[in-house]
Amino acid sequence: MAVENGDGRMGNAASEAVDAEVERREAEEEETVGDSPRSGAEQRRAGREDEEGAGDGVDDGGERRKQMAIHPLEHSWTFWFDNPSGKSKQVAWGSSIRPVHTFSTVEDFWGLYNNINRPSKLTVGADFHCFKHGIEPKWEDPVCADGGKWTLSCSRGKVDNLWLHTLLAMIGEQFDHGDYICGAVVNVRAKQEKISIWTRNGLDAAAQTSIGRQWKEHLDYNEAIGFILHDDAKKHDRFAKSTYQV
Repeated sequence: MAVENGDGRMGNAASEAVDAEVERREAEEEETVGDSPRSGAEQRRAGREDEEGAGDGVDDGGERRKQMAIHPLEHSWTFWFDNPSGKSKQVAWGSSIRPVHTFSTVEDFWGLYNNINRPSKLTVGADFHCFKHGIEPKWEDPVCADGGKWTLSCSRGKVDNLWLHTLLAMIGEQFDHGDYICGAVVNVRAKQEKISIWTRNGLDAAAQTSIGRQWKEHLDYNEAIGFILHDDAKKHDRFAKSTYQV
């Protein structure tokens, strides 16, 4: 059932638009693989047809784009990048994290996503975040402070697909407790990549385990994943134990 927020935007409409874009991209890839290159004569003929059609009152690309429906997301989201070259020079943890761009529509998301490097192409040590606008990807942020994160590990060959579908599930409001979600981060490392979903109110076991299970379902991920409270991570670092597992 679609859930309408206060300004009339529909979370499900945006989700359907995201799904439609994914299907369109996959169809284009299949057509590209199956098509053979056109001959020079065919290309010239197609060019003449385009020129003839230009004067028939058909809107150009710019006009068509203006007439396309815009699909607002329920929340605005901001991409953040943590440059690995800046980490060794930073004075305080998190000082090298910088906002990249904020988007609020399905179209803005794809326009940005299609023009940035995928996680597999980032430098080892880089962290790439996508958080709800107004929330910083830091433990100290007031919204994140009492929360934690779900984390999965994967190979470099799988990280791009898992990261994309994590983003689509978040911005498309595919979680029953999506209001608990702060954002997600992909950590590019030498041995294996990690993707995490950050949430607030980490002691709400029912909401947290629901998010973890639904995330695995969206990704078709079969291995166990754990949830670690930020407070425990700060106290015990990499030795912190999971509060929940699914």
